[in-house]
Amino acid sequence: MSENSNNRVKRGLKTRHVSMIALGGSIGTGLFVASGSVISQAGPGGALVAYLLMGLMVYFLMTSLGEMATNTPVSGSFAAYAGKYVDPALGFAMGWNYWFNWAITVAVDISTAALVMKFWLPHMPGWIFSAITLALILCVNALSVKSFGETEFWMSLIKVITIFIFLAVGVLTIFGIMGGHYIGLSNFTYKQAPFVGGIPMILAVFVVAGFSFQGTELVGITAGESDNPREAVPRAIKDVFWRIILFYILAIFIIGAIIPYTSPDLLGSSATDVAISPFTIVFKRAGLAAAASVMNAVILTSVISSANSGMYASTRMLYSMAHQGFAPKAMGKTNRRGIPVGALAVTTVIALLTFITSIEGPQIYLWLVAASGLTGFIAWVGIALSHYRFRRAFIKQGHSLDELKYHATWFPIGPIITLILCILVICGQNVTSFANWDWEQIGITYISVPLVLILYIGYKIKYKTHLIPLDKVDVSPSDLKDEEK
Repeated sequence: MSENSNNRVKRGLKTRHVSMIALGGSIGTGLFVASGSVISQAGPGGALVAYLLMGLMVYFLMTSLGEMATNTPVSGSFAAYAGKYVDPALGFAMGWNYWFNWAITVAVDISTAALVMKFWLPHMPGWIFSAITLALILCVNALSVKSFGETEFWMSLIKVITIFIFLAVGVLTIFGIMGGHYIGLSNFTYKQAPFVGGIPMILAVFVVAGFSFQGTELVGITAGESDNPREAVPRAIKDVFWRIILFYILAIFIIGAIIPYTSPDLLGSSATDVAISPFTIVFKRAGLAAAASVMNAVILTSVISSANSGMYASTRMLYSMAHQGFAPKAMGKTNRRGIPVGALAVTTVIALLTFITSIEGPQIYLWLVAASGLTGFIAWVGIALSHYRFRRAFIKQGHSLDELKYHATWFPIGPIITLILCILVICGQNVTSFANWDWEQIGITYISVPLVLILYIGYKIKYKTHLIPLDKVDVSPSDLKDEEK
């Protein structure tokens, strides 16, 4: 296979690709299914507060990422920024942490795709569907970055259209135009609603809400292959804000208004039980008989989209780390279409091996999944730290904010709030395990934290790295034309 002489990825993503990836990036089973369990635990009001707080944090996070990504648009941005603006050891730890997270997520998603397919074909062996899904996303990612962008564009569009239809049907159902009778806001005052369990329960579901937003940071990775990152990234970040308001907040409001928080249909929601998806329940209540089958197709689209994004994100992170000296040089080589084939092959093998453990050694598989559980939040901590240091270095070196193509919102409040809330989420993952000193549960829940610390400390000791002084931080913008040569 012929190689690209520069070993560089190609800027093949259009602005519409980046915008739709941002718009649909975190819309998945967290919203379509698990949102029901959040309402059942904290009530409709508690769920709204949790998602609003998390949405605010994610918006600040995205504006921080946007400021850095428009100044220096590179693939694998989180590791690059952490290594460039904070400490090379942090970049090393963040990069491997994020690669591991998505490589494992690909395995989880292809397993989930098989379970979702059982809705239609219950007697077919699940591994066949998993193999087909893995082969499909491998082909999409091996063709070109444009094929990835186009695939994500259309799959994200399906999710977006579904939510718009849901919002319209939900409003008509609340007013009794569909579904038979007027509901209004009666479920917001039903029994202990709107807030159930007070602040402790809001904090408990805050953790769940955080997982629903995982994936929004993919915009930072796409910046490295966007044909016009300084236009596409800010536009995509604006889309994130409206997605948070329109999709999550309004969807949670409608579910809470139509389905009482005491409904058994909202309890024990699982990512593969389409029958108890609150979206399915609302559609059925409105009189749409084929709701379950349609929602299963949408959920399948979401799972495949997540696997596709995971393959792309982990491949580009490994490619970026190779160029920074954090991974073998072979991982940084690209073919003539700009695809890092070595990084793609390694990621695919790891995802496949992880999937095989789900069949041969379920306990190992569960540990691997648990180990990747907090890595998304750890990546968010890295982004907030990197931006805080970037902006301080930028000002200390005598630069004017007018030089930046995009300004983050409310600096330094934004990254500080992000840091505090991410640390709260990480610490609050499984508080009861500490209350009972259940070491097995503590290990399963928090294993990713010591793994990142080992990577960070190990690299720091070996290469004797230090926190980069603010006046030595390289804040110069990259020249896109030079980068493409």
